[in-house]
Amino acid sequence: MEPVETSASTISAPPVIQKPERVLSLDVLRGFDMFWITGGEGIIHTLALATGWQFFRVFSAQLEHVRWEGFHFYDLIFPLFLFIMGVSIPYALISKLEKGMPRTAIYKKIFTRFAILFIFGLIYNQPWVTDWAHPRVGSVLGQIAFGYLFASLIALHSSKLRSILIWLAGVMAVNAMIQFLVPVPGFGRGVFTPQGSVNYYVDQLFMPGSFLYYITPDGTTYHLGQIRPPDAFPMYGVEGFVDWFSVIIIALAGVTAGLILRNLKLSQYRKVGIFLVTGLGCLLSALILKRWYPIIKLLQTDTFYLYAGGFCFILLALFYLVIDVWKIQKWGFFFKVIGMNAITVYMMFQLINVDHTSSVLVGGLAKYMGAYGPVLISVVTVSLVWALLYGLYRKKIFLRI
Repeated sequence: MEPVETSASTISAPPVIQKPERVLSLDVLRGFDMFWITGGEGIIHTLALATGWQFFRVFSAQLEHVRWEGFHFYDLIFPLFLFIMGVSIPYALISKLEKGMPRTAIYKKIFTRFAILFIFGLIYNQPWVTDWAHPRVGSVLGQIAFGYLFASLIALHSSKLRSILIWLAGVMAVNAMIQFLVPVPGFGRGVFTPQGSVNYYVDQLFMPGSFLYYITPDGTTYHLGQIRPPDAFPMYGVEGFVDWFSVIIIALAGVTAGLILRNLKLSQYRKVGIFLVTGLGCLLSALILKRWYPIIKLLQTDTFYLYAGGFCFILLALFYLVIDVWKIQKWGFFFKVIGMNAITVYMMFQLINVDHTSSVLVGGLAKYMGAYGPVLISVVTVSLVWALLYGLYRKKIFLRI
């Protein structure tokens, strides 16, 4: 029998799966987001007081939460973090599926991360707990945990963009129906005041643990240790039962952006254009709808997430364009170091009094600088935090939950 000749053309090679490159802009954008709550705001506030310049005064006002209805830059920090987390979900989940990891193993990772984030939230809350028999259950990290959990499970089973958009529209519709149709005794339906909202009503009935602060009918908030007027009443904030559900909105918005980024059929400039158009569309929609459905962070309204989501898409477009498309990356290293250890720096500010350390180191010098003394202390605080994070970065130590 003669040997059978074969040629390269008759042998089918295994298909090569082209994997998208790592999106470096996500780490930089995450670090930019975290910078403001880990010392950046302090620099601006102290500069506003020291210089009296209008620019710093306006910027300083933007680094405070709005009293009730409306939106400031500071109100973007939380939804932007969740949005970036959502963008990362398709990369993490789809890459594991492509590598052949069983779904059961992915489920384990998802629920483990959820549990760790929720526990970290409980730890973070303890300084404000006055009654240890009733610890505070709701937390920022707990809300992030729920957003991650539901968005991950949805993305794992509905990896198509169209499916995610349907889920996103459904969650927004349900959130709106809860806030408009569920009656609150003594107030009725669709009330968007602190005490008349369904969020406050549900939390008062079912939310375990202690509350976060007191709030007056006009939306002014007071922490537990502050002197407050007699008309202030306890409120849980943006971390109650209804908020655990509504947070899925911004997380799924991030998932849609992540699916677009992973789409190899789209050019980089096309992706930037999609993000910009989507962002502007979200902003315009929120501004149109706010007359009937107000933008209120403390109630996690759909319009709040539309407005915040608009800025999230625009920021992602700009950071992605500069860092991943134009490859102008050196300027972002400062933020990248922060973004690679975002949870670490968040917990650090609760467990370590960095401001006190800064005062010990340069407090004497600051006394001779007059109004600029607090500016020096704020800059040193940021420098100490960044130096520690840089040390972890150099050692490749990252708290990746």
